[in-house]
Amino acid sequence: MENGLAPAPRNEKIRNIAIIAHVDHGKTTLVDGLLKQTGHGKLFEKGAECIMDSNPLERERGITILAKNTSIRYGDMKINVVDTPGHADFGGEVERVLRMVDGCLLVVDAFEGPMPQTRFVLRKALELELRPVVVINKIDRQNIDTDDCLDKIYDLFIELHATDAQLEFPVLYASGKSGFAVRDLANDERRDFAPLLDAIVEHVPAPPGDSESPFQMLVTTIDYDPFIKRIAIGRIQRGFIESWANVKVFDHDGNLRAGTISQLMTYEDMNRVKVNRAQAGDIVAMAGIEDIQIGETIAHSESPERLEPLHVDRPTLSMTFGPNTSPFAGREGTYVTSRKIRERLFKETESNIALRVEEIPDAKECLKVSGRGELHISILIETMRREGYELEISKPEVIMQEKDGVVHEPYEFLVITVPEEFTGIVMQKVGERRGIMTDMSLDEDGINTRIEFDIPTRGLLGYRNELLTDTRGTAIMNHAFNEYRPSAGGSVAGRSRGVLIAKETGPSTSWALDNLQTRGTLFAGPSEPIYAGQIVGENARDNDLVVNPTKRKHLTNIRSSTSEDAIRLTPARIFTLEQALEYIEEDELVEVTPKSIRLRKRELDHTVRKRNSRKEQSE
Repeated sequence: MENGLAPAPRNEKIRNIAIIAHVDHGKTTLVDGLLKQTGHGKLFEKGAECIMDSNPLERERGITILAKNTSIRYGDMKINVVDTPGHADFGGEVERVLRMVDGCLLVVDAFEGPMPQTRFVLRKALELELRPVVVINKIDRQNIDTDDCLDKIYDLFIELHATDAQLEFPVLYASGKSGFAVRDLANDERRDFAPLLDAIVEHVPAPPGDSESPFQMLVTTIDYDPFIKRIAIGRIQRGFIESWANVKVFDHDGNLRAGTISQLMTYEDMNRVKVNRAQAGDIVAMAGIEDIQIGETIAHSESPERLEPLHVDRPTLSMTFGPNTSPFAGREGTYVTSRKIRERLFKETESNIALRVEEIPDAKECLKVSGRGELHISILIETMRREGYELEISKPEVIMQEKDGVVHEPYEFLVITVPEEFTGIVMQKVGERRGIMTDMSLDEDGINTRIEFDIPTRGLLGYRNELLTDTRGTAIMNHAFNEYRPSAGGSVAGRSRGVLIAKETGPSTSWALDNLQTRGTLFAGPSEPIYAGQIVGENARDNDLVVNPTKRKHLTNIRSSTSEDAIRLTPARIFTLEQALEYIEEDELVEVTPKSIRLRKRELDHTVRKRNSRKEQSE
């Protein structure tokens, strides 16, 4: 009895746990190891790996984007495992799925230690009072210091105001790649993951919930099946549910509507299995309720009670999406109209709860899309282009907030690991972007320096490309949103060089590009279709330059001694989608089609651009 009340009943045969970590600290590989040990080896036939990363973009980029559920059997226990994204840009995924679990497995790389996004996901877990189990992973790497790593983890917990109970976390040392976990690094035999599974069963509490009370479930994820339509996923908070049961649904405004559960499923391995009944503590998927949304409560039909809705941090970055208006519009895409783009974006907000889509009064065909960061929005853009959409995207803009009459802006925690010889240029450039250094340390070999900064989000826009150029590709940059603070004001350093802008439309020629490459860096190769107003290169100076990459060499009847010399072009610089979004300025756009990514000026006509520039100067 506590405070005169009996403790809530718990389902002792179930454990619900989320695996959280910074990007590339090995959590998905760790899940693979747990699945293999608990009798799911068939999933890994033909050399398959990272089973939880089923999305094509996840496999290409080697990161987790969408939270996913699986379950493993360990003795008579069922352990429901939720693999969460490690990147802070997908914080919306993390925040909603953590509502389904009672504990978290915090995975930290033994070499790198806690990183910016470790801080982000851990803070969310601690706020929800989850019980952590710490796994120091990749202990088979060279030059690791597990004691120092553990000290940093304790410091992070204290900094994030963990409770006394949360600070008493068990620590295990593991190698997801080699397939083992141990409690005592020096003495335990490195055989399998049994110590980790035992720690989960021992330290993660069983899910609370009275199976005899009226049914309640908060919808935390939405899936779609072409046959049974929308599927609501969540954890049953209390009571039980059966197939074909009548329920009531609370929408976001608290209004009630009726529904029927046509199909009830739980998770076994990587599959959803039909069941007739599920009870408090189970993570289930149910079909039959039309237009079900994330954050809605499904409750008992006769005595419905609403659960606290999901609260997700507000977006920090926005871009403008519009239909492709270049001369090449419609050549590669299937969906090119503003109506199709609008439908697709508003459909995305149904499952991507951290995304905001708003109308722009002055631009009827364009929409303002806001998200957690460049990666968050660029993954959406990449998905849309693969579906056949053609888009024009504007430069990312930071979202400001006003509190008590004071303008606040988002700040980020930035960590850059760089060879010591480039430390000076990094500190100079970050300083120009209003970053303040908070810590600096040298690794054991004395080769790389780890520098931590506190920097406004707007100071990071466009910096990644510049950092890689300054450090010859040797720097590693990680950052995560920290908090909104009063704006530092002023401006931050932007792109230091101008661009080369095509004057005419047509295929580029080697002869013209050979003359242009002396003026800067080319973004286009020979025989590529180019239109007037397209950005074809970077100028070596700080001004924009209008050039003609389609110009051909005129034929003459005079034979030169060098006329037969082969033209040698430096390979063109090819942008990824994220790099293109970082590179552009306010008067520029990124044209995205299923086959191409092009940079262009917002106004394609050089004469109009020149006239507008004169007007701005006169004003």
